[in-house]
Amino acid sequence: MTDERTPAGSATATAAAGRAPVAGNRKNRIYPEVSPELAELMASGWADTELRDVAPLPQAGHTARRRAALSARYPGERLVVPAGNLKVRSNDCDYPFRAASEYVHLTGDQTFDGVLVLEPAEDGGHRAHLYLPPRSSRENGEFWLDSARGELWTGRRHSLDEAAMLYGLPCRDIGTLGEDLARGEEPVRVVRGYDAGVEAALGGRTTAERDEELREFLSELRLVKDDFEIGELQKACDSTVRGFEDVVRVLDKAQATSERYLEGTFFLRARVEGNDVGYGSICAAGPHATIMHWVRNDGPVREGELLLLDAGVETRTLYTADVTRTLPVSGRFTPLQRTLYEAVYEAQQAGIDAVRPGAAYRDFHEAAQRFLAGKLVEWGIVEGPVERVYRLGLQRRWTLAGTGHMLGLDVHDCAEARTEAYVDCTLEPGMVLTVEPGLYFQADDLTVPEEYRGIGIRIEDDILVTEDGNRNLSGALPRRAEEVEAWMAALKA
Repeated sequence: MTDERTPAGSATATAAAGRAPVAGNRKNRIYPEVSPELAELMASGWADTELRDVAPLPQAGHTARRRAALSARYPGERLVVPAGNLKVRSNDCDYPFRAASEYVHLTGDQTFDGVLVLEPAEDGGHRAHLYLPPRSSRENGEFWLDSARGELWTGRRHSLDEAAMLYGLPCRDIGTLGEDLARGEEPVRVVRGYDAGVEAALGGRTTAERDEELREFLSELRLVKDDFEIGELQKACDSTVRGFEDVVRVLDKAQATSERYLEGTFFLRARVEGNDVGYGSICAAGPHATIMHWVRNDGPVREGELLLLDAGVETRTLYTADVTRTLPVSGRFTPLQRTLYEAVYEAQQAGIDAVRPGAAYRDFHEAAQRFLAGKLVEWGIVEGPVERVYRLGLQRRWTLAGTGHMLGLDVHDCAEARTEAYVDCTLEPGMVLTVEPGLYFQADDLTVPEEYRGIGIRIEDDILVTEDGNRNLSGALPRRAEEVEAWMAALKA
């Protein structure tokens, strides 16, 4: 790729004076200056590409209702929600941009540098505006001289008028945001951590305590999913199922290379059908399956061992699945692997059965953990009785983590919600959570029989709370040991 880059804003000022540097005047690089004739040539002869029939996003009605709930919560206050900025990966290369979940939830937009502002209105509500980068100017040369944001380098973006039609919101030039934020004396809250420039422009008009309360509210606003969100999560799960099928089909190639072949295989499905993976894929073979967050994915894939695959497709609207299956690389479980696998399966089923409206959020975790505590006592790994083991949390040496979490725009969604609104809450229809118990016997764990060591098993599904119980959004993937074996055999045939 080319490596030219001009700091944003520098090209505009120079071009206006009649002379402009070629994009890429970084230190230690020498480029000839642009002649007035070239600047004039680049400024003319371009067709009108304005789109005049832009339809609103499918979720526009939902985002409007979410903003209305936010407005009702903070009457008389100015509320500022940034999308975030580009972040440097290496020298002059940026990471792919992923907009802040709070911003996406309220707007549907994914534009870097975007900012949603809700200004108090005379009727007691708010006027919402989106501040976005406008199309880069051809007249002053920005579109070809600014390689960080110029459209000749990075591609066309929507005009402000197009964006207004798309998102159902009046849109303003992001260049006016600082001046607009300086006006007014009403209380202000901002979602911190995404845009240092916005926070600096607000000066001392916000407090950490008030801003944290806003972040909590926006997190809790996502606890119950609407029909659009449930549909997107189902799409994410459906694509993830196909990604798991892709992985099974290439297990032989992974054995000839490494776990990275599996990571790349799943990533291809995520990019073709969605936006990206929702989190770093865990492609953990053999003893790596005992490591909860193994994302190096550089180990061998060997016959006779297990593969723990924890991966999820993120849709183009940024909703993610989070699914795990533990698969025998050979296609068939050994007797010991099957015994351990079936214990985790039964624990997961106990957890799923506990997910229903009116149940406590913690119920599914307790059901799965109690079951596994019983198995560890049964196998002689820890001394009972089971209730003592569970009360003291002794099973956690081998179960490690909690049994699940909320799911949505973030893989660990609603993480900033208050404890009483999340882990101490009562389940409601529309909530989506994972149920993912596991057993992890570390390779150097002398408290378990030698044949157990190096075996890790997790089974995870994405569960929607319904009016009369629950629905497994990822249920198209088999879970029972014999079903897994038959599924793998059919895919390899």
